Amino acid sequence: MTQPISGMPARPPAEGLPPSVPGEQPLSTQQRTVLERLVTRLIALTSQQNAEVWAGVKHDLGLKGDAQLLSRHFPAAEQNLNHRLENAQQNLSVRQTLSQLTELLSLGNNRQAVSDFIRQQYGQTALSQLTPEQLRNVLQLLQNNQLNIPQPQQRPATARPLLPAEHNTLNQLVNKVSAATGESSKIIWQSMLELSGVKTGELIPAKHFNALMTWLQARQTLSTQNAPTLNSVQAALKQPMEPHEWQSIRDYAQQNWQVTPQAILTTAQVQDLLNQIFLKRVEQHSPDTLEIRNIQPIYSPFAPLIDNVKALSARPGLMLIAIVVALALIWLVL
Repeated sequence: MTQPISGMPARPPAEGLPPSVPGEQPLSTQQRTVLERLVTRLIALTSQQNAEVWAGVKHDLGLKGDAQLLSRHFPAAEQNLNHRLENAQQNLSVRQTLSQLTELLSLGNNRQAVSDFIRQQYGQTALSQLTPEQLRNVLQLLQNNQLNIPQPQQRPATARPLLPAEHNTLNQLVNKVSAATGESSKIIWQSMLELSGVKTGELIPAKHFNALMTWLQARQTLSTQNAPTLNSVQAALKQPMEPHEWQSIRDYAQQNWQVTPQAILTTAQVQDLLNQIFLKRVEQHSPDTLEIRNIQPIYSPFAPLIDNVKALSARPGLMLIAIVVALALIWLVL
């Protein structure tokens, strides 16, 4: 009869070493590589950190923070990360769409057009309530000019005087212009009163507030430029000139000073142009404009002589007599 080896416990003939339980092994190298690649892609799309993502996956799988992911957890972990990645990609797409929409909403009356559209089509009043697909649809319609853009509603002009808050806002800007140009605040206010067509002691109408703000802001901006041009004036306006305004100002500058949009303007010319823009916008442009502009042209000592020559050239007889008299005077002097 066979005897067991001394010191070894007896075992049944079919019993060997206990086998490992399937799925209880740590993640294989291949499994860990798959999960780590998903985590890396997720981090690139979000502000999450590596450890934060792994902690979130363990939490979703019902594991404690210090527990180790095992091979049996791999399918659920992979599905969890793919789901997170899909949400992150969708959120990024929504952010990009909203960013593009925000840029377009600031143009013209696009905001009103989009508001009307989403209320009529989707029964919503805010972009944040739309689905990603609805947002992309709105963006595409707006980019392709397929939305009905209503004309901006013009607020009726008001004859009320400036409110104290409006007056203080203008006064602060007047002080900035005074500091930038060296011109006294009193003179700037006087110019504003004259431009607004009100007499000394009267109050400026509130309907001129926006135009005066644009006028003051442009003066402050242009005071820092050594070589201003017509293009500089346009760029300095908080409310840029419309095409018809731009053409009108170009014609004005060409007729009065023979300058092009790229030609350098004098300080007086810049001021004159800003005054003209203001007057056109408040619909006060009239034959009396020269009186309220308060800008005198540069005096030329030869201007009277040139004017006289032009007058004589229109009458040849007088021109001949003038030449004879001039030659006689020269002969006497010599």
